Amino acid sequence: MELKTLTNQTIALAGVAQAAALVQQLATTGTADTEAMEASIGSVLKIDSDSVIDVYGGLSGLTLGLTQLNKQMLSYKHVNPDQARYAATLVFLENQLSNRKDLLKTIQTGVYKAQAQTEHFGLLHDNVLANLADVYANTISTLQPKIMVNGVPGHLSRRETADKIRACLLAGMRSVILWRQCGGRRWKLLFNRKTIQKELENLLAQI
Repeated sequence: MELKTLTNQTIALAGVAQAAALVQQLATTGTADTEAMEASIGSVLKIDSDSVIDVYGGLSGLTLGLTQLNKQMLSYKHVNPDQARYAATLVFLENQLSNRKDLLKTIQTGVYKAQAQTEHFGLLHDNVLANLADVYANTISTLQPKIMVNGVPGHLSRRETADKIRACLLAGMRSVILWRQCGGRRWKLLFNRKTIQKELENLLAQI
């Protein structure tokens, strides 16, 4: 199966957008779309998959990401500046992360641990999310610039919410890496905007 296709790039990009949207939901409301959360956190644990869409467990789990990305693509202004900043920073940081074998090894070890935890506790259990949050803190969070999350201080100060936010940022990085593997490049976002938006409409029509 061909990996480097526009469809696969768009699906992975929707994964990035979904992670950014979940971060904002958690930071501003303290809660997040459960189905989207399951798909995004699940994508971190899907190391070997038959297809790109299988990484997210199907298109329906990416409804939030596809919808948010479509809104961004339809406007040349940032519809949601915070979400756009989270996504853009993850894309920028991936270039640094790809050259750090030590950090990639740490992420791999943490993901294996999370896979084992999920079998025992379930995907969105606090222990799983806390482990993934630690993985993010010890790897991606050590790179510059740090992703500064805007939100309600009361939500951001809660350990459980902070863990979910970090786990979602790790999921966002998983999607950026997948996007790169599928041939995604920053310049394509600028020059292939209409093509990507049309592909988004096709994918949304399948849900």
